[in-house]
Amino acid sequence: MTTEMTMPRRSAGAGGPRLRTAIAAAFVLARLKPGRLRRVLARCARGARPASYAETLEVFEAVVATSRRCAGRYGCLPRSVAVALACRMSGVWPDWCAGVRAAPPFSPHAWVQAGGRTVGEQAEPADLRPLVVVTVREGVPGERGGRDDDGDGGGQAA
Repeated sequence: MTTEMTMPRRSAGAGGPRLRTAIAAAFVLARLKPGRLRRVLARCARGARPASYAETLEVFEAVVATSRRCAGRYGCLPRSVAVALACRMSGVWPDWCAGVRAAPPFSPHAWVQAGGRTVGEQAEPADLRPLVVVTVREGVPGERGGRDDDGDGGGQAA
């Protein structure tokens, strides 16, 4: 006797096409150079409100359930970008981070944070060292890190 062992498709719900669009866009954006990716995400973050941990965790679980590549061990960059983009479609933005794991094994990593906590990660924030962070405030011209694509900085730095 055999039993079917397939995962139910979470994308069949109301947010399915939007979630799949965010995941597809994340795989395209993950191929950009780091500086360009940061600028694109900073522009996406503009006008959003900070995401709560619960909102971000729900989106994280939906992304992982929808995409095997995002759920995999080496899918951290597209997964984190997809979570951020899917959250933005709801009007919120988590802190998107790219950096390194501070404890062995040392390796590059990308993740999202909300409410000062890592979302969907086994590592604690102290175990990760962010090198690039895109927050809601970063999309505001004139603040540290908020730059336009033309590179003029969008105004005077504070």
